[in-house]
Amino acid sequence: MKKFLKYSLWTFLGLLVIIIIVGLINREKIIRLYNVNNLFTEEKIISNFSSMNKLFISTNLPKSGDVYQWQQAPKPLPASFNFKDEKYNIEQYLNDTRTTSFLVVNDGKIIFENYYLGTNVDDRRISWSVAKSFLSAMFGIAVGEGKIASLDDAVTKYVPELAQSAYNGVTIRNVLNMASGVEFDEDYLDYESDINRMGRVLALGGSMDKFAQGIVAKARKAGEIRQYVSIDTHVLAMVLRAATGKSLSELFVENLWSKLGAGADAYYVTDGKKVAFALGGLNLRTRDYALFGQLFLQNGKWNNEQIIPLDWAVESVKNNAPSPNYSGEAFGYGYQWWLPINANEEFFAIGIYGQYIYINRKLGVVIVKTSADRNFRNDGADGDLIKQKTIEMFRAIARDVSD
Repeated sequence: MKKFLKYSLWTFLGLLVIIIIVGLINREKIIRLYNVNNLFTEEKIISNFSSMNKLFISTNLPKSGDVYQWQQAPKPLPASFNFKDEKYNIEQYLNDTRTTSFLVVNDGKIIFENYYLGTNVDDRRISWSVAKSFLSAMFGIAVGEGKIASLDDAVTKYVPELAQSAYNGVTIRNVLNMASGVEFDEDYLDYESDINRMGRVLALGGSMDKFAQGIVAKARKAGEIRQYVSIDTHVLAMVLRAATGKSLSELFVENLWSKLGAGADAYYVTDGKKVAFALGGLNLRTRDYALFGQLFLQNGKWNNEQIIPLDWAVESVKNNAPSPNYSGEAFGYGYQWWLPINANEEFFAIGIYGQYIYINRKLGVVIVKTSADRNFRNDGADGDLIKQKTIEMFRAIARDVSD
């Protein structure tokens, strides 16, 4: 009996040592997994959104050259806006939607800028899906340079590794339009959804490329219906990297960050292979989001240089995608850009939890809103009404400040 107990004790101690060693070896992965599972908790979400490089693997994107000096022309915001025959107080709405920063530019001048909930001008805030519109800009540059021959090429022409996936035969244009037809569950509130499984791959240092290659189910024929699936953007990044022979981080710095006069380094959250999380991992200061918005307000031109090809700056923000997979009032969609209902020379980038870059070319206005709104979908319409309401606030502000 004593021998048995002694043996059992040593066995237990041996297993404990093994567990401790495995835990130490995988310490960073365990911490990142904990972070991704607690990323959006009420007590952490605000600070997390300003410190993603402390929570996940990341790659720095250095600024260069002279910092762009914004002109200032302070002007108060209008007091209210209307939505569906009701009046809303703007200050209260910014508070209710847990705004962390809000910046309004008119005619190239900052007319309003404020930071909330303990954030400040130097915070580099997570873009989430606003990053998709940055990817579109880089994609357009590659098209303009002839690195990508045609949007009607199949993605597998550039990334043959996708031939066994649901992306086999799907054109680049289909993917730009979120009309790939692949089956992908985008429900952020479902732990087992594809989008959350992807988050765990990222946290554990796995490969996003391999995750994309593992998408094999089709929901419908490509090009028939628009269904927003974030993995489409990663596939576009795979095409872009293959076509140019450069990483997304290199393309971002060379084609955008070295030319706009950014005020601070940016960074991408990456997977374990240092591949940029193209669909939502970009982190910038609010003023630098506004620089990108101003670039597109000016049809891709900056300091007399056509950074984004003019035809791409125009075509990518048109409503050129198929109709969506739901009925009712729907936003338009271009090449990784959104268009409001009844758009009038206006378009926007949007990310979960309330991130926006709104651009109104007609009125010369750019608006940036970052947020930590855990109720961003709680309107009974999967967030569609909240988005519509926010756009109507932007429109009211744009009309008022441009008078």
